[in-house]
Amino acid sequence: MNKFIYQFIFTFILTICLLVFFIPFFRKIKVSQSIRKEGPRAHYKKSGTPTMGGIFIILSTIICFSIYFFEKNKYDLDKYILLMYPLIVYSLIGFLDDGLIVIKRNNKGIKPRIKLILQIAFAILYFVLYYYLVGDTTLNLFGFIIDLKIFYGVLVVFMIVASSNAVNLTDGLDGLASGVLVIVLVSIAILGYRKDIDITIFSISLIGSLIGFLCYNFHPAKLFMGDVGSLSLGAVIASLFILLKMEVLLIAFGLMFIVETVSVMLQVYYFRRTNGKRLFLMTPIHHHLELKGLKEWQIDLLFWIISLIMATIGLYLGNKFF
Repeated sequence: MNKFIYQFIFTFILTICLLVFFIPFFRKIKVSQSIRKEGPRAHYKKSGTPTMGGIFIILSTIICFSIYFFEKNKYDLDKYILLMYPLIVYSLIGFLDDGLIVIKRNNKGIKPRIKLILQIAFAILYFVLYYYLVGDTTLNLFGFIIDLKIFYGVLVVFMIVASSNAVNLTDGLDGLASGVLVIVLVSIAILGYRKDIDITIFSISLIGSLIGFLCYNFHPAKLFMGDVGSLSLGAVIASLFILLKMEVLLIAFGLMFIVETVSVMLQVYYFRRTNGKRLFLMTPIHHHLELKGLKEWQIDLLFWIISLIMATIGLYLGNKFF
């Protein structure tokens, strides 16, 4: 138990130290958020808030987990590669996207089609690595084991790309995505305790860095996560359920991310079918709730409570069937 506490404290303190130093630096060099013009008017005052805070979540996690891992598993690189790959690779996509937004001083980074192609390509490469290093293409459907063979690769690619984009869509209010991610990662740490202790330590490392980041991301936020954080953390969540062989549980634990994504899809479909009418005031749905009069902290609390309920259900299912 002590190693879990130490790992959390280590990553939390390191993240705080990095943020204390770099937030003023980011302000000075104007690494700041551009607010989209079609967004809620209340968000205009956030323009100029430093962004790309996900860099420090990732950096703290890599440093702290690597120290733990190579002290314990000096020669076992397979698991390390599978854990680190989505965190690093998808952060690079996000870094490029955020970097272009900062340079252009608008909300247009990588073209959506190019971003999606990169996400799919790196997800395919993840499956190739997974298949070479693990080779298990079975899916556990609540006790029923099915070998999907090549179709497991399709599932893996879909999970990683969908989760990456879903977390990115959810990262639209101060503390919203970070809080939900902490709840999901705490659950993963619990599930990993009896199956894979390294996944538990990796999750705890992410929790420590995320809570450190949340100290500066609560409303009113002094720092935003940026795509560098949301895209990579979304991909990591999916990969952890894949490595635990609990793929179907991503639906329960990631319900709020799914709701956000579905709200956008429904809005686009309804808009096209009705020649310009809107199903929601604005999407993702947290903006709809905001325009209905809820404050940011109220929406955060609502999403966190629902996530806690789903996490409880997910933990029950995980302990019963997996």
